[in-house]
Amino acid sequence: MSRTRQQILQRLKERGRMTAAQLAEELGLTPVTVHYHLNVLQRQGLVDAHLERRGVGRPRLVFFLREEALSQFPQGYHRLAARLLSELKARLPEEEIHRLFIAMAQEIAIEHGERVRARPTLEEKLEALVALLGEEGFLARWEQMGNELRLHQYSCPYNYVVHHHPEVCDLDRTLIALTLEADVERSSCILSGDLCCTFIIKPASSKVTLEPEGGPR
Repeated sequence: MSRTRQQILQRLKERGRMTAAQLAEELGLTPVTVHYHLNVLQRQGLVDAHLERRGVGRPRLVFFLREEALSQFPQGYHRLAARLLSELKARLPEEEIHRLFIAMAQEIAIEHGERVRARPTLEEKLEALVALLGEEGFLARWEQMGNELRLHQYSCPYNYVVHHHPEVCDLDRTLIALTLEADVERSSCILSGDLCCTFIIKPASSKVTLEPEGGPR
């Protein structure tokens, strides 16, 4: 993102609502330049605007940040999550931590998985799952290799946490298994130096396995 657009976002974060003229004055830019960058930010879904009436006179157009813009500012959530997990692991036995991850996966599958499970074929379920993972911050795609279906994850929004607590990877595998109602085996992992995390998907032989698999620890 350009420095000018970053400055506009920062000013709107600090002030809440501003006109293009106010932004231009504070940033030392022309109104035309500010309007150009505001239009770009609106197309990106980061900034919105509405007409504000203030007593007599013509209403003015004020700009403000959308919730999506908050991701453009420094976040410390990953560090907090890692610290919370460290504290939980210090207080709870390993089996209890595993049950906690299973419960989290089940909650996510219940909340978001219906649109995946409603698809008639496993291939269509995978297509819907990739879209769902994209909404959660994963860069994923699936492919068929012979008789085998594979799901590849090239990025992970939990990257910082996973490097400190690799057992979080079990959450992904369990979520995929529950959502697809299939057997899932991880064949490669970014933590092991692989290009991506790859999961082999097979129609469930009986009941979806929820026990942790072998992997980087």
